[in-house]
Amino acid sequence: MTAGVLAPPRRTPVAWTPVANALAVMDAAKAIRLDVATGPGWLQAAKLTEPAGLDVLLQAAARRWKAAPHASATLAWKSYSYWAGLPTVLSWAAARRVPLLTAETTYVQFHDEAPFLTVGTAPVPFAVLPTDRLAGTPGTIVVADEDELLATLRRTLLDRHLDPLLDAIRTEVNVGRRTLLGSVASGIAYGMIRASDALPGSTHDSLLRLLAALDLDDLVDICTTESGLSVQRKTCCLAFTLEQPKICGGCCIRP
Repeated sequence: MTAGVLAPPRRTPVAWTPVANALAVMDAAKAIRLDVATGPGWLQAAKLTEPAGLDVLLQAAARRWKAAPHASATLAWKSYSYWAGLPTVLSWAAARRVPLLTAETTYVQFHDEAPFLTVGTAPVPFAVLPTDRLAGTPGTIVVADEDELLATLRRTLLDRHLDPLLDAIRTEVNVGRRTLLGSVASGIAYGMIRASDALPGSTHDSLLRLLAALDLDDLVDICTTESGLSVQRKTCCLAFTLEQPKICGGCCIRP
């Protein structure tokens, strides 16, 4: 499946502004379309758990990486979970707002070359804290405190988005749940570190808090070095099995 024609750019809604700023810092704005109108060329993420949609994902992965099925699927998951999770992660990290971005409100386009995919988000409400200046305005749901906001993030990102796709992938290829969740943990860590110039407070502290809330904190170590924060994975994305092997900087198999 190749990309369709993208809709003309729309003005980013104010709730998404902190995310747009973070994506700009990462030079990643082209990979994510915030608040897009759905239409031709976009596949609803919820369809990826159905046989036809899952086949689209796995076939796109096979064309992109030309590796063993389990390796291609693992790398596709790594890419998808990173880009599809980034709007939610960055919104929480930048503004303590959680877009209710589930598999039903996330859309994707797959490409035969790099980048593997483009993610689009449908208009969604945001969970916000009582102190948020947007609290009580149309399109917001006010939650009691930080703990409830993190619980909302977990339900939205994991329970209603990534977990069903993870389970569907595992019905087709032999790859462990821990391996796949390791890519979610590392993707969250790399995303927040790369966007840190656009994030308030301590990125290290926020990252540890978010990973703990998602029960992913045992899958990566966040290290402080002279050049800043780095990520040490405890699982492998299987990129070393490619025809031209790649060992990521924080891979657990790196000596």
